Amino acid sequence: MIGQCRAGLLRSRALFRNPWRWQATLANDRALQYKPGNIIHGFTVKEVTPVPDLFLTAIRLEHDKTGAKYLHLAREDSNNLFNVQFLTTPLDSTGVPHILEHTVLCGSEKYPCRDPFFKMLNRSLSTFMNAFTASDYTMYPFSTQNAKDFKNLMSVYLDAVFFPKLRELDFWQEGWRLEYQNPTDRNSPMIFKGVVFNEMKGVFSDNERIFIQNLQNKLLPDNTYAVVSGGEPLDIPDLTWNQLKKFHATHYHPSNARFFTYGDFPLEQHLKQIHEDALSKFDRIDPHTNVPKQQRWSSPKEYEITCGVDTMASDQAKQTMFSMSYLLSDITDSFETFTLSNLSSLLVDGPNSPFYKALIEANIGTDFTPDTGYNDSTRDTFFSIGLQGIRKEDVKTVKEIINKTFHEVIEKGFDPERIEAILHSLEIQMKNQPTNFGFIISSNLASFWNHGGNPVDLLKVSEQIEKFRQLLKEKPRFLQDKVKQYFQDNPHVMSLTMSPDEKYYEKKAEQENEKLKEKVKALTEEQKKEVYEKGLELLDLQSKPQDASCLPALKVSDIERTIQRTELEIAYAGDVPVQYCPQPTNGVVYFRAVSSLNTLPEELKPYVPLFCNVLTEMGSGVYDYRELAQQIELTTGGLTVRPHVVTDDTDMDTYEQGVLFSSFCLDRNLPDMMHLWSEIFNSPHFEDDERLQVLVRQRAQELANGIATSGQSYASTRASRTLTAAGELKELFDGMEQVQLMKRIAEMTNLSPILRKMSRIRKYLLLSDSMRCAVNATPQEMSKAAKEVEHFLLSIHRNKKERKAIRPHIVEKSINPAREGVKGSHKVATRKLVHDPTFKPCQMKTHFSMPFQVNYIGECIRTVPYMHEDFASLRLLAKIMSTKFLHSEIREKGGAYGGGANMGVDGVFLFYSYRDPNSLSTLKSFEKSVDWAKSGNFNLQDLEEGKLSIFSTVDAPVAPANKGL
Repeated sequence: MIGQCRAGLLRSRALFRNPWRWQATLANDRALQYKPGNIIHGFTVKEVTPVPDLFLTAIRLEHDKTGAKYLHLAREDSNNLFNVQFLTTPLDSTGVPHILEHTVLCGSEKYPCRDPFFKMLNRSLSTFMNAFTASDYTMYPFSTQNAKDFKNLMSVYLDAVFFPKLRELDFWQEGWRLEYQNPTDRNSPMIFKGVVFNEMKGVFSDNERIFIQNLQNKLLPDNTYAVVSGGEPLDIPDLTWNQLKKFHATHYHPSNARFFTYGDFPLEQHLKQIHEDALSKFDRIDPHTNVPKQQRWSSPKEYEITCGVDTMASDQAKQTMFSMSYLLSDITDSFETFTLSNLSSLLVDGPNSPFYKALIEANIGTDFTPDTGYNDSTRDTFFSIGLQGIRKEDVKTVKEIINKTFHEVIEKGFDPERIEAILHSLEIQMKNQPTNFGFIISSNLASFWNHGGNPVDLLKVSEQIEKFRQLLKEKPRFLQDKVKQYFQDNPHVMSLTMSPDEKYYEKKAEQENEKLKEKVKALTEEQKKEVYEKGLELLDLQSKPQDASCLPALKVSDIERTIQRTELEIAYAGDVPVQYCPQPTNGVVYFRAVSSLNTLPEELKPYVPLFCNVLTEMGSGVYDYRELAQQIELTTGGLTVRPHVVTDDTDMDTYEQGVLFSSFCLDRNLPDMMHLWSEIFNSPHFEDDERLQVLVRQRAQELANGIATSGQSYASTRASRTLTAAGELKELFDGMEQVQLMKRIAEMTNLSPILRKMSRIRKYLLLSDSMRCAVNATPQEMSKAAKEVEHFLLSIHRNKKERKAIRPHIVEKSINPAREGVKGSHKVATRKLVHDPTFKPCQMKTHFSMPFQVNYIGECIRTVPYMHEDFASLRLLAKIMSTKFLHSEIREKGGAYGGGANMGVDGVFLFYSYRDPNSLSTLKSFEKSVDWAKSGNFNLQDLEEGKLSIFSTVDAPVAPANKGL
């Protein structure tokens, strides 16, 4: 069978090899025609640099008239990206750059309709559209594969940032406003409203964000980093509309702009459009936005802050966070930042790092503090190290451990194998390039470029690695000297302690109420009347249908009618089906396997996520957990294990339940990677109670911390629990039920019963009988990959006796390559799906009371499976309901950060809202949206736009690593 697979691959090899080699030079050849000094549409070329490691050519330019900086990365990638960013350096915490980011997207001179940004989501085939506010810059990126779409989106983005309307009502809606609770009733109380106001209340409901924000503010107190760029909720009401407009005039100027484009579209077209539509209309200015270096301290400083109580903490007496932070180098020293980044990884990454051993395994706390490690997002970089989940009285002990650990590192240095592992991870990161590669590069370059560094220097990773290796050879104590310089002898050190206050949110509410009283008291009767009238005006504006005809748009006819086919071969290793997908993976091999949970006893099901979490972290075979971690880092890009629950596409009461194993490696390391999987499958270590305690504490802390940022996901998972047969299992694996279970396990003093459960699960799961696999690799490597996968599958255990299935009905279902839109061998593999004919959907309402200042809502409705004739209509309906009704009701009127509807592939129709101040009115909006849809209050243009939005997802680029999945 494997031989047949190889024959198929030989036939397809030319198909993959030659076009890739031809394409790989097309964009680069075009870019290499430019020379320094060339003038193109008002821009002068400053530098042209091939970067072979990343298969791209970098062209750096500057606009002659305004001084705007420009970087183009030419690469044979159809997912083209545009990004414009500005240094936005506030001097107070009113959130002016954040509110401005929202407000510029509310209409511009050329596109005066309200919310052109959100409307373009439905008028394009964009693969990404967003805007971000960081501590000292704001960026506006989008990506698309369609050239016409790229031009349309760039036109909207350029006009938005350089020529926004900045209307007062938009400022009221997006930033903050005083408004009567019921805008139509002057007898109702006045309250604060505004999207950013509520968003930031949500942000600071997260204790981790409170800690991170205070860390930066206090470590870098002399400039813009001392304030909250996103906005401190109690300071946001101090911002005026005129201050917003003034900030735009000084900061959103081409002289303060950096443009970035990426992909295979021609550079000249971009330059022509940017110059003619925007830059030609400005003259050069000095924006005065440069951030000065932080003045260095002569002695360490200590601070204490408070936060809200974490009701999900496994030990209510251990909720203190403590860290020590060290100011390091100038961000523009590219090699020093490269060195310090590697040094940080050596210090804190994985169980072999000195701080993991000293802090995590000391049984004092639950996990590292947020922002632990190296941070290069500010003008001066810094490093933090600390523990969360500790008693307040243990702060002194943690501080002593940190100082002692640095001293020991200076004395002993690092294991050479660990250094090699770090450098190997850099090599595999360069080769493993996802579909959003352009956006990743743009984000990684942003801070360095903003503060005067040459962004091309950061792309030369191989040169940095070579220099790093050379210095290690010439100076054996090179890294130890860095530790001494930056950590032992550095006086700019800050200790930060954060402990919970039971009345924290009560005090915040009181402070907000006092601020509100102060604002209301200052109003004259005439001003109160104005508040009422403007509230009605805004409500009227939000309620009116918007004319978006001024916006450019693609048509459904612009969509490619055919689906790109994927070459697959299915062969068998013994009884195990293996899917082989030859792809231009850049010398990386990707391996996946799914193992069924059909025979696992019900009482073990809740523990499957923990099993997945610890399987590769406990050691296996000849390796203890430290040795296994070292081998994984030296030879792979990581081994991951996670639950896998998928509803069948034709029957909502039938589903697959299993565990997904994933990994990737450089092709030279494939035998090593498969050997590690063999060791894990055959001899996992489930004996070490102490090790499991560490992993359980970390996992419980991660889950508890994640609720504040992923609340809508937890709400949605819970809401769908009783609607489909798979829904209950998803809640058990990924919902609040799992969070609560992990909290209970973390509270246990003896984990021997849990270890026994892990061993029992292993006997049902780590078997070849109910497994199927997939391999993506270059055609040249596929024969070798087939041998290694076959060897792995033959080496692991089989089930010696037939175990009884846990469900009354197991359905055999073929995986049909022809129906999945693939070409190649049509050998059929099967999946064993679970069908429960006794399942009856029922209604359920749940409310979790959490110590947050905002809410997260999910409401789910059971509809039809993916293959049903009505599924596409429901998917389209969800888009239209979101954009034409729910966006206005929940975000614009209600002030929530986000909300809408979505049709899941599992057949569950979802309504949701995120960081929402108005639960009850949002639930009413969900209900109203159904009546709105039934009334047919939409037209053919709305349908056309909805289809475009859906196809931007359907036709989104797929990385070679994920083809055929």
